[in-house]
Amino acid sequence: MIEYEILSATQAHQCLPELGDVLQSCVMDGASVGFTDPNDRRAIDNFWKDKIYSLASHDCELLIARDNGFLAATVIINYCRTPNGRHRAEISKLLVHPQARRQGIARELMNRAEDMAWEKGLSLLVLDTRSGDVASDLYLSLGWQIAGTIPCYARSIDNTLHTTTFMYKIKNPHH
Repeated sequence: MIEYEILSATQAHQCLPELGDVLQSCVMDGASVGFTDPNDRRAIDNFWKDKIYSLASHDCELLIARDNGFLAATVIINYCRTPNGRHRAEISKLLVHPQARRQGIARELMNRAEDMAWEKGLSLLVLDTRSGDVASDLYLSLGWQIAGTIPCYARSIDNTLHTTTFMYKIKNPHH
């Protein structure tokens, strides 16, 4: 059974090893999520420690999915704190452990993240993804729009530079 929850900074700290395992497994599987060495656990754990600090200061929110207790997936909502950007947030680290894929977990996490953002009064969400990845199809099916692409944007674990697609979703385009 898949269960979804929003983690506080304290809860995220308590499951730091599990968060690291999901990120490490996704990088090992070839995901373009900011890391190029799946064996650099220090960098992976430091990423999560920084996010836990951001959770504590309410600069982001972390949603997870557990599959029969196993931490199977994550998504982060990063709030823009500048005065001219308080209406928007960035979605990042939509990670689904390779063993938990093809169950609709990513779609459900995205729907929940969007609902949370809209309920907070946000009107714009943005994200970026490696062009051509299966995630692009998911985002498009959820109503996200392509803003554009940048070639040679991100390096993958095989040292190849990849094009990145920037996407957005507007809650109420008339404001």
